[in-house]
Amino acid sequence: MLADEILESVPELHEARAVEPLPGGLTNTNYKVSTDSGAYVVRVAGEDTSLLAIDRENEVHNTIAAAEVGVGARVVAYMPEQGALVLEFIEGQTQAAEDLRRGDRLHLVADACRRLHGARRFRDDFNMFEIQRGYLTIVRERRFRLPDRYLEFEPQVRAIEEAMRVRDEGTVPCNNDLLAENFIDVGDQFRLIDYEYSGNNDACFELGNVWSESNLTLEQLDRLVAEYYGRPLPSKVARARLWGLMSKYGWTLWGSIQEGISSIDFDFWAWSMEKYERAVEEFDSPGFERLLEDVQAAD
Repeated sequence: MLADEILESVPELHEARAVEPLPGGLTNTNYKVSTDSGAYVVRVAGEDTSLLAIDRENEVHNTIAAAEVGVGARVVAYMPEQGALVLEFIEGQTQAAEDLRRGDRLHLVADACRRLHGARRFRDDFNMFEIQRGYLTIVRERRFRLPDRYLEFEPQVRAIEEAMRVRDEGTVPCNNDLLAENFIDVGDQFRLIDYEYSGNNDACFELGNVWSESNLTLEQLDRLVAEYYGRPLPSKVARARLWGLMSKYGWTLWGSIQEGISSIDFDFWAWSMEKYERAVEEFDSPGFERLLEDVQAAD
């Protein structure tokens, strides 16, 4: 149940007519609060989320910046003592992976990413290489489960990191967690929600993360990159693929940590293994070395 203390602390929520849980969300508990003047989302943070590399102050700062360019939801109130964030409720159709896999809205995905990436700088940076190393330290220190062969791929990870540096083009404000459910179709465009992991990052991480999270085809990734940059760019496709691989490899440990700390009724280990098994296929693929070459080549 949503605490009365939260409803009483925010003027916009005083005339609440209905409070209903929102489905989804593997870190927090979310509610839709309907009033005579509109609807709002109240997000109550889960416990120990700092172990997942979530900084709530950074999240609020970045959500406000995303809202300024019309992509994110407007922040109504932030109550750090209660771990609560109140946002406007965006009326629209929440996407699912199947929706994005149809491939007919990749131009809207690219447009939403471009608009977000044009926002003012976010407070903090996000680097999946650093995040993954931090997660690995926590998993080892707390003796959480580690998938078989996980450490075998560390040399390949270092090779990706080195190859990425060759044509590094800097960072832009990114969501960094663009599973399909974080896209809201409002008719003529997508809006993007959930800025827990947001930070300044390589734009290709965003594209690769979309590809990875919704399990798009390689042809769809080619199209997404072309829609974003305005023309086909093989080196950017390789960059997005490698970031997508790092996304799967890093988020695998996110699931291991969640399995150890979360009270949410969800099979985090199965979630992790689905990502990890796809990452292993890519690490073991004969095309892995070619990706390292392509990401360093000029288009």
